[in-house]
Amino acid sequence: MSRLGLESRNRRPGGATGKYSRLCIPAGGWFRVHWATMRTAPELILPKPPKSLLRKVGRAIADYAMIRPGDRILLGVSGGKDSLSLLAILQHLQTYAPVHFELAVLTVDPEVEGFDPATLIPYYQALGLRWLYERQPIMAQAQIQLEGDSFCAFCARMKRGVMYNLCRRHGFNVLALAQHLDDLAESLLMSLFHGGQLRTMKAHYLNDAGDVRIIRPLAYCRERQTAEFALQAALPVVPDSCPACFRAPTQREHMKALLAREEHDTPHLFANLLHAMRPLLLEGGIPPAGADGTELMGTRMADRNRARRATTEDNA
Repeated sequence: MSRLGLESRNRRPGGATGKYSRLCIPAGGWFRVHWATMRTAPELILPKPPKSLLRKVGRAIADYAMIRPGDRILLGVSGGKDSLSLLAILQHLQTYAPVHFELAVLTVDPEVEGFDPATLIPYYQALGLRWLYERQPIMAQAQIQLEGDSFCAFCARMKRGVMYNLCRRHGFNVLALAQHLDDLAESLLMSLFHGGQLRTMKAHYLNDAGDVRIIRPLAYCRERQTAEFALQAALPVVPDSCPACFRAPTQREHMKALLAREEHDTPHLFANLLHAMRPLLLEGGIPPAGADGTELMGTRMADRNRARRATTEDNA
């Protein structure tokens, strides 16, 4: 597949300035745009997340060994309340966590009408964060390739593929996603009702290629908690960050309404669901140390260095 690489200035969304990298992929007519921004020192200090959120995220991270020394974490941010809340939480954890980890953010633009992440550019710059952006015509692809699947499921699968590629391209070994307990419960019911399977999203797992770990630090948190924090902290939430889902009722929205009705009569519903889902969150086991290839990569580099030294000594 041939690629045409172009660079220009002053061509980011919203008129933001800086280096812009555009990659055109002629095959199939798709094209994507990618850029990265980096500030050396933050200009904005986020409000401290509430202890109720920090405790639950800390417990999930500990229970599933999500963050390890030296991890380079890329956080998927749509601009919604959940991903922006998780960003604030992870940045806060960086200030006192016993393990050192790097953090950057990523936005995948599915080219859906009404989605505009441009307002987040100065926000990330003020936080001193590196931001990766990727455009992918997922809506157009869905019209051609979608068969027996919801748009939301198709979009999520396509986005994950894009995010895995960006992790590899930029050297991140961990992808953080912002699904919370409500999302996990809704996925469980959707799987039961429509798939005949006992499944939900995992808290921590390794992708099929074995080179990126995926973590969900909000697995124990309720959606109302992220909504309250986003409002109190005045986070720059992008309105309708998935307009296609807002325009048409989805299976997930139906499950959300069903759970809300049940919780009205059973206040401990989500605690019970979490207890029932714990084996599913751990399905396949926690990825062992080095499973994302970081330790293996280090071993290979050490082997190459030893081989070079041996060759040098033989030639001396």
